[in-house]
Amino acid sequence: MTSRRDILKTSATLLAFSGFNTLAIGSPFWEKTLLPLHLRRGDKVALVNPAGATYETEDVKIATETLEALGLKVISSKHLLDRYGYLAGTDQSRADDINTMFGDKSVSGIIALRGGWGCNRILNKLDYKLIASNPKILMGYSDITSLLLAIYAKTGLVTFHGPVGISTWNNYSVQYLKDLIFNAKAIFMQNPTDIGDNLTQVDDRVQTITGGVTRGKLLGGNLSVLVSMIGSKYLPSFKKNILFIEEVGEDIYRIDRMITQLKLSGILDEISGFIFGKCTKCGPDESYGSLTLEELFKDHIKPLKIPSWYGAMIGHVSNKFTIPLGIEAEIDADKGTIQLLSSAVK
Repeated sequence: MTSRRDILKTSATLLAFSGFNTLAIGSPFWEKTLLPLHLRRGDKVALVNPAGATYETEDVKIATETLEALGLKVISSKHLLDRYGYLAGTDQSRADDINTMFGDKSVSGIIALRGGWGCNRILNKLDYKLIASNPKILMGYSDITSLLLAIYAKTGLVTFHGPVGISTWNNYSVQYLKDLIFNAKAIFMQNPTDIGDNLTQVDDRVQTITGGVTRGKLLGGNLSVLVSMIGSKYLPSFKKNILFIEEVGEDIYRIDRMITQLKLSGILDEISGFIFGKCTKCGPDESYGSLTLEELFKDHIKPLKIPSWYGAMIGHVSNKFTIPLGIEAEIDADKGTIQLLSSAVK
């Protein structure tokens, strides 16, 4: 008579051979982290548009000129200006552009033109074997969170939560990007400390939730996008890693709902540290009794008793860090600092 243990063993074997992706429960298929090559002046980078449609061709010109100012050669993906409703072309065409640019040996980096919505729709159309065989820099934020997390989860390739083509590429943001991606430094990230005409710092303050120092790999991105991926096979394991999130234009009750989902899914119970970047245009609404972000953190994050803070330069803001997903870091929640423990490129 077949035992229950034999049945479970047989079922596990069948699932493995049927292509069942154990990443649904956070188990990677890869054995080591893949580092992309650092960028150099003269390298070729590709602009892609895997999410929302771009309606102004001037956006492409500005993004191209920006990257050229960094000494890079810029090419546009085939479907960069396609439009399918609010999407930048069909799912297949947007996925094809990502696959094509990873397969192009002459391309050293891939940068999203903008965010929006749509990356989740193409995750099952990406060629992860091709991507793993051609590791290169992939950068963006907002909806690009889907690609950053999925590609890291499926291949081990370090990806970059940083500016998109239409972002504000100011000195603050560019210096962090250069040191990380061009100069291959294990960078130290800290909020601006300039007080301007004030007697104390007002803007970009660090708000500690729970003090302390911890280490772990940096993983995260846009909150609503990340939450929309829970239960799929495209999320990496967050166990003993540092979760960073950011958001824009969401009411407090929606932030509450999404952080609650992180809690109910078990992600918050696994992490070693927590960083909330900027929540742009996320103030309390005018309804009676609205909670504040500070109260949400007291309810959901404080009980975790892990180093955590709010206000990092991550998100829909002009001054932003570029964060490598999958790189070990040490964070100090009292000071609101991030120190990479190794280079994110080779």
